[in-house]
Amino acid sequence: MTRIAFLVTSFLATACTLLAASLASAQGVIVIHHPHHPVPLPRPIPRPTPQPQPSESYKITKLEVNGTVKDQVAQIQVAQQFQNTGSRQMEVSFLFPLPYDGAIDSLTLMVDGKEFPAKLLAKEKAREVYNSIVRQNKDPALLEWTGTGMFQTSVFPVPAGASREVTITYSQLLKKDGRLTDFLFPLSTAKYTDRPVEKVKIRLALESGQKLKSIYSPTHNVDIERNGNKRAVVTYEAEYVIPASDFRLFFEAGNNKLAASVISFRPDADKEGFFLMLASPPPRDEKEEAPKKTVLFVVDRSGSMSGEKIDQAREAAKFVLNHLNEQDLFNIIAYDSDVESFQPELQKANKKSVTEAIGFVDGLYAGGSTNIDGALTTAMSMVQDDDRPCYILFLSDGRPTHGETNEMKIVQNAKQHNDHEARMINFGVGYDVNSRLMDRLSREIKGQSQYVRPDENLEEHVARLYRKINAPVMTDVTVKFDLENGGPNAVNRLLPKEVVDLFEGEQLVQVGRYKASGDAKITISGKVNGQEETFDFPAKFVKESKDQSNAFVEKLWAIRRVGEIIDQMDLHGANDELMKELVGLSTEHGILTPYTSFLADENSSVESLADARRGGPSSLIRLRAETEKLGEVSGQNAFSQRDYKSRNQNAQNLAEAQPAIDRLVTSPSRARAASGGYGGFGGASGAGQATPMSVADGYYYQRGRPGAVTVQDTESDEIRVVETVRTVGNRTLFYRDRMWIDEEAAEEAKKEKPNVTEVERFSDAYFQLIADNNQQENAILSQQAEHETFLVKLRGKYYLIK
Repeated sequence: MTRIAFLVTSFLATACTLLAASLASAQGVIVIHHPHHPVPLPRPIPRPTPQPQPSESYKITKLEVNGTVKDQVAQIQVAQQFQNTGSRQMEVSFLFPLPYDGAIDSLTLMVDGKEFPAKLLAKEKAREVYNSIVRQNKDPALLEWTGTGMFQTSVFPVPAGASREVTITYSQLLKKDGRLTDFLFPLSTAKYTDRPVEKVKIRLALESGQKLKSIYSPTHNVDIERNGNKRAVVTYEAEYVIPASDFRLFFEAGNNKLAASVISFRPDADKEGFFLMLASPPPRDEKEEAPKKTVLFVVDRSGSMSGEKIDQAREAAKFVLNHLNEQDLFNIIAYDSDVESFQPELQKANKKSVTEAIGFVDGLYAGGSTNIDGALTTAMSMVQDDDRPCYILFLSDGRPTHGETNEMKIVQNAKQHNDHEARMINFGVGYDVNSRLMDRLSREIKGQSQYVRPDENLEEHVARLYRKINAPVMTDVTVKFDLENGGPNAVNRLLPKEVVDLFEGEQLVQVGRYKASGDAKITISGKVNGQEETFDFPAKFVKESKDQSNAFVEKLWAIRRVGEIIDQMDLHGANDELMKELVGLSTEHGILTPYTSFLADENSSVESLADARRGGPSSLIRLRAETEKLGEVSGQNAFSQRDYKSRNQNAQNLAEAQPAIDRLVTSPSRARAASGGYGGFGGASGAGQATPMSVADGYYYQRGRPGAVTVQDTESDEIRVVETVRTVGNRTLFYRDRMWIDEEAAEEAKKEKPNVTEVERFSDAYFQLIADNNQQENAILSQQAEHETFLVKLRGKYYLIK
């Protein structure tokens, strides 16, 4: 028996609950005070079976943030409404951990419109408060804020069933990272509630003395509405969610024609770092002529498109036609067994030709086979101009059944006829589409593929993407990095590897690795209205990062690299080098793929986890078996696999790659479908655990805890919540041998005599460890629940927290 197994036998009771995770300080916590017994913070813990309502509990019904940001100064108002859902009056206080140390210069707290006393506690005093609550409630959740100051109110009552609204206003001097201004709103305390937050809304009005360029959130999918060159409104809204991460926003201002900035992250000075580059063209002046382009809409009208699909295809084509600029060239090509064009040549997008083209589209009906090769050859032969970019919007819902049917020859023919560097944007409609053919075409012809499920609206997909490509500001783009200490080859593994065009209102998000540190120069070149232009920008690549504030850069790179690896294995075949890297990234970053879901199997040993971490033989055997499903070219499984890798390859932020783990559904049957029923999948018991449901206020919820990860089951096309893997920032915890193991501690755990220091929770040694930790390390310990044991690596040493 290994030492770790002995420790488990001696000290561990059955692990029963999971806690929520957070990267940074949070917006505000309600702490319940009780004279007779401690009351831990409420948790959104799923209850698969009905449970008695606890006597002290609350839910957050609204969390609304409104703010104005002028240059580097933010004025923020926060309204949080919470309701006592318990059966007795609660005595509560409100804690507000500071988002940035020393950044807040004023704070007003109102309870139901009445100003309420609050006091600012410095770090040392705040630590005493945090520790006392942790000791009293035997609940380590607040540890993630140790080391920050806080505001604290005195205790005030909330009757059973009553609601209270707390309003906070404060001003904040924002930090800058190079030329990027960094806004952080600590959102994740809203996870401390016994059910999802009913409504979350963030609205920020940005105003700058210079032109606003890049506006980017690495954490959330935001809507950006620009009002001229110097103002913009950024919004984020969600309903019935458990916020799992804080809200982060970067923006850059300057009067240059093009803007580019770099955010770098290097946790280990002896290893390569990670960087993210944002590049953004300015909004076009209203008086300025729109860039010229060519658009070809190639639409499938074969028999399988009959019914609602052909209706949506017609509406999608009309949307494109109605949004062409007058100087654009266009044509419509419809295909089944035969190929028919609106006109034999490209047409100018004047009122007369667009009206006639809409009439042509209205006459489209479904019937016949699928001649993909003939349709693409016809489209490519129409492009005659190198001076303007050409976009081929290609739509198909099936496999090639007429003319050339070999997918490799179809791709070769399309590439051979693409004399003028047209870009292909493919829409795969329904599960019967040849998804691998779609991906081959987009990879070889500088484009991308999107997949539309049978219950999704095709018109919405086409409209959303066309809005992005409507105004190409710079085309045929090249990006060059020159590092002072490393030369032009100091960066590698760029994702995307190749940049094609920059569009108005959009921004390039490129990630990569770097070897040398120091000052650098970014050179972006391309065509602007057919004329070559070049822009230079300064950048800095850090030698070593002092904290985890930019750790999201590493995670985003890992997500995109996972998509790229799967794409390479899909189109060119798997090899041991790619498989080792895939397993390593999945283990280190907690990115479970349809091919590495076996990592969630709690019944596998610690040795198997260590084997996966280094890409050992047993993990490769399992991965090799799973990747055989990439041989499928059509059907639901094939569709879902290509959709999954595309989502990872093109992820703009962490939210896009991590589907929501708490979803509102409308009926028990839909909830069971969302969670995959109560069975397993993929042979991994951990991954196959059913996602529990709960019911509140007449709604059913698919529940998952913040910090839990998701994995896509490509056979059912469902997202599953995995309860045996957690991520905390860039660290991953796995449930093995009846305890939670930090993946970095896996090698030590499998030793017969591991070099591990035992620490009992809530002891003096435990709180000394907390004092020695940084915020990220304490965020890991804040995950620990009662009866759970953690084996973690902290500052090079191994600790067993029991």
